[in-house]
Amino acid sequence: MTRRNPTARQAALLEELLGIFLTEGFAAATLDDFAARLRCSKSTLYALAPSKEQLARKVVGHFFRCATERVEKRVALADNARDRIAAYLDGAATEMALASPGFTADVAAFAPTRAVYERNAKAAAERIGEFIRDGVTEGLFRDVHANLVAEMAGWIIEGIQTGVLGKRARVSDGAAFTALADLLLVGLNRPATGIDPARG
Repeated sequence: MTRRNPTARQAALLEELLGIFLTEGFAAATLDDFAARLRCSKSTLYALAPSKEQLARKVVGHFFRCATERVEKRVALADNARDRIAAYLDGAATEMALASPGFTADVAAFAPTRAVYERNAKAAAERIGEFIRDGVTEGLFRDVHANLVAEMAGWIIEGIQTGVLGKRARVSDGAAFTALADLLLVGLNRPATGIDPARG
C-alpha cells in the first residue's frame, strides 16, 4: 500500500507540533493538550498518527529528516573531504541547537524515538566514513581505518544527541560538535612531512 502524502493542513500541523516538541518536549503532554494548542480536533491528530506514541515518533522522525536535508545542502557546497566533515558537523550542531533539553530528554527516554536517535547516529557514522575515505583518496587524510573512526564518531554523536555527553562535559551541543570536528580533522590530518605516524 502506498503512503499518501500529507495534506497542506497536515503538513502545517506537523510543523507546529515540531515547534512545540523542540521547545517543550512531549512526554508530559496528552493528545488533548496538543489538540488544544493547535486548535484542532483529536480526530485531526489521529489522521496524522493513530496514537500519541506514533505521533511522537512521526514528529521526531520529521525533525531528523528535515535536519538531514539542511545539513546535506551545506555539505554539497564543500570543496573537499575536510570541508565536508566540517560542514556536516557544523550543520549538525546548528540543528541540535534548536532542541531544548526537554526535547532531548524525552526523545532519549522513549524507546521508539530513541530508536530514531540511534538510526540517525548510525547514518551519521556512515556519512563520516564516506568523508574519511574520500579524504584518504584525496591525499588529505592519513590512511586510517575509516569504518572504525567513523563508528567512534557515531558513538560520540549519539552521546551528544541524547544529552549525555554535554551533561557530563558541561558543554553545549554546539561546543561538543565543534570539539568532535577538531578531534577528527586534527587526528586525520596528514603530516606536512609526508610521514604517516600510523605506519611508523
